[in-house]
Amino acid sequence: MAEGPILSVRNLRTEFQVGRRSLRAVQDVSFELARGRMLGIVGESGCGKSVTAHSVMQLLPKAGRISGGSIHYVDGSGRERVLSAMERNGREIRSVRGREIAMIFQDPMSSLDPVYGIGHQIAENLLEHERLDRGEARARVVALLAELGIPIPEKRYDDYPHQFSGGMKQRAMIAMAMICNPRILIADEPTTALDVTIQAQILALMKQLQERHGTSVILITHNMGIVAETCDEVGVMYMGRIVELGSLEQIFNAPRHPYTAALLRSVPVLGLGGRKELESIRGTTPDASTVFEGCEFEPRCDRACPRCAKESAPERILDGSRRVRCWLYA
Repeated sequence: MAEGPILSVRNLRTEFQVGRRSLRAVQDVSFELARGRMLGIVGESGCGKSVTAHSVMQLLPKAGRISGGSIHYVDGSGRERVLSAMERNGREIRSVRGREIAMIFQDPMSSLDPVYGIGHQIAENLLEHERLDRGEARARVVALLAELGIPIPEKRYDDYPHQFSGGMKQRAMIAMAMICNPRILIADEPTTALDVTIQAQILALMKQLQERHGTSVILITHNMGIVAETCDEVGVMYMGRIVELGSLEQIFNAPRHPYTAALLRSVPVLGLGGRKELESIRGTTPDASTVFEGCEFEPRCDRACPRCAKESAPERILDGSRRVRCWLYA
């Protein structure tokens, strides 16, 4: 019998209260994360990728709430725990957050405290979740910094964030997330502020850590090239919904949803002939507060039919496991 997924998100809906209005940022999102695999969630800025991740971690701001669906996590003992039912800052979710499910945040500049040493900030997570004295914690942090390729880790332990370069700060953020050997790692745009060379190093490092420790990873990004290099499965998001979900090969070799196909046509690919021009997706992404009767992509879609404007398409299963939300396959 095959092992089940380590994380299951089922029909997740997340809303934000803005004045008297309730804005739905995530709508009926469902996906599964397999053990030891990397799932990429990709889409344009504002499509709900980060809100989905923060919902899993129960790190939504005060104005945000999970208004529907559920998030199930299978812990190390095989027990299923419903993360979405846990109190937002309660003891139960805090015992999971950082220890079993950890997150690399988007901007290390704003995530690291400038008045504390790097090593001290990494060790905090360890001291919170494991019974260690400060000497043992320091030794663990130094060993991980060395594994992450930070030179002279014994000295750099006491350095402050301003003494680290951008790439080193991101490595410190990875160390902060990985110090307790979490079973799930959520990486929210981990290479956005880095140059291309450092991006490649960070991604290779994450892949190496994933394979070495058997960690399951959710990688959130808008960069299709990063997804192609690192992920096993891909979920494509648009306006709060996952419109297509499948294996890396399915998504890149034969995209089924018009938005997925348009995204791939707009990305430069090494080796394209000189006559092949990149195509832009017509129109612009609607404001998040816009309410649609039908498909959110219909105003920008070249294959839309009259039904698309009136009804939201149900999810269909194609090719055995691929899931697509489009009337083309009804």
